[in-house]
Amino acid sequence: MGKIIAIGGGEMGRPKEDGKGRYPVETTLIDTEILQLTNKKSPTLLFIPTASYDSQNYYQVVKKHFTKLGFSSVTPLYLSDKSLTKKQIEKIILSHDAIYVGGGDTLRMMNIWRKIGVDRMLKQAYEQGIVLSGLSAGSICWFGYGNSDSRKFSSDSDRLIKVTGLGLIDALHCPHYGAEPHRQADLKRMMKTTSKIAIALDNCAALEVVDNTYRIIKSKPNAKARKIYWEKGKYFVEDILASKSFSDISKLTQK
Repeated sequence: MGKIIAIGGGEMGRPKEDGKGRYPVETTLIDTEILQLTNKKSPTLLFIPTASYDSQNYYQVVKKHFTKLGFSSVTPLYLSDKSLTKKQIEKIILSHDAIYVGGGDTLRMMNIWRKIGVDRMLKQAYEQGIVLSGLSAGSICWFGYGNSDSRKFSSDSDRLIKVTGLGLIDALHCPHYGAEPHRQADLKRMMKTTSKIAIALDNCAALEVVDNTYRIIKSKPNAKARKIYWEKGKYFVEDILASKSFSDISKLTQK
């Protein structure tokens, strides 16, 4: 059916908030797999920064990073540009070899996508074999649901909420699992009312899906992936080991 690389988190060299230097580049090994999955010598990448309010600074970081990896071009899709018609947006989405969705406000991003029809367009891209990828909000969006911190963008609340994604992966997703301990408690609470399993990814860990198979890939040795669920009143947190080979994804998404 399609190709997805959902990344739990990590830095790619953005400037620090205090203006003193830059964060390290951490996800290169994972991002290189996005390039390789296209099976193209000079693939093109579309960057969708809806979750970051169409940040142009974010785009510059992504462009520098992925151009260095070997993409021939990195083009942004700013959905705040009201001059773009739905047909133009669809043409842009379907004319690239890979798509990378940035992090930020997941709930706002999904609402904008559904209003414009970008959700449908991305599903079409998936069916056409375009590589779908992203980090944080850009990884949540490929799942049925996500464990999201979107409330912090509109209030002072750090309580996480469940946001509905595109449903291409039949599970709930929690990014930044190891780096943000409050996510662990909120995910445990959230999963009590969720019949599906959750895939929790640390920063620098990613779930790679190709057709009906999957594997875990990492850009740091200590990064982990976990399968999480409630069953018969007991809470299970199981490590998913990184692997060079792919396995049947139906086994991953079942309890």
